[in-house]
Amino acid sequence: MLAWEVRAPGPIGTGPLRAVDRPVPEPGPGEVLVRVRACGVCRTDLHVAEGDLPPHLPGVTPGHEIVGEVVTPGDRFAAGDRVGVAWLRGTCGRCAYCRRGDENLCPRSVYTGWDAHGGYAEFAVAPEAYVYPLPGDRPDTELAPLLCAGIIGYRALRGAALPPAGRLGIWGFGGSAHLAAQVAIAQGAVVHVFTRAAAARELALDLGAASAQDSFDPSPEPLDSAIMFAPAGELVPAALERLDRGGTLAIAGIHLTDIPALNYQAHLFQERRLRSVTANTRADGEEFLRLADRLGLKVTVTPYPLAEADRALADLAGDRVNGAAVLLPPAPR
Repeated sequence: MLAWEVRAPGPIGTGPLRAVDRPVPEPGPGEVLVRVRACGVCRTDLHVAEGDLPPHLPGVTPGHEIVGEVVTPGDRFAAGDRVGVAWLRGTCGRCAYCRRGDENLCPRSVYTGWDAHGGYAEFAVAPEAYVYPLPGDRPDTELAPLLCAGIIGYRALRGAALPPAGRLGIWGFGGSAHLAAQVAIAQGAVVHVFTRAAAARELALDLGAASAQDSFDPSPEPLDSAIMFAPAGELVPAALERLDRGGTLAIAGIHLTDIPALNYQAHLFQERRLRSVTANTRADGEEFLRLADRLGLKVTVTPYPLAEADRALADLAGDRVNGAAVLLPPAPR
């Protein structure tokens, strides 16, 4: 089968990905074999390829927004079932965090496309207990971004503590942000978007944002909450300055460049809060997928053949993707 592997982590311009021919993987105990029908391209994949996230598995195949068809069934899924394989791949189930419902904080957690091979391939295996049944009749390409971009954006939205009919600022407007914005708008929020990409600003307005401006532009009004999707630490002070009293800034990414020194009076006083978002629980995923189906979220995708995964990542790095990039494997042989 065709698969991509991280040959040598480094800047995307150095070609860290390599296409290889691998045998179809064999599922182990508690796993299912899935034929990949679509795989979203997430910024976390870029962090793995470029080495922002330290390598966990040499030659790993990235990809953790997998929509696929079960080939080798297990206890929960039958052959032919359409399923989703996401970022969270396994937790210990025994630590204090798992026992209290915070499995996303499990110290022994493992992840698809980082600790084990992911979906930049024609087939993948996954632990059945961490695989999602996929609701509705939505196309594979539109479901794939929901499995990480959507779930993480939803958890970040909750972490931002947005009050009813509140004013939300969003920094960065890619695969995750364009889904979280729609959920917030459906819940009655006024959304203001800050992003350097002109096409992303147009998309934000098309989806119902009240305004869209460059990353450092003034906010049209004070913000009750904000979410940082852009992995740029230099934007954190700007977002905090635009928060109203008691506002919360949630940082959604797994990686962020260094944050400049903060001024207590300008950035944090008046009970402004700064918090991170770390992965997600399976309950988050199940709740968001039901919500996305009910709301009929519009998923904007840019498709690429699996054979051009390296180009898709390069376009993501260069802000040339409108919405979310999705890889499409060749038709089954």
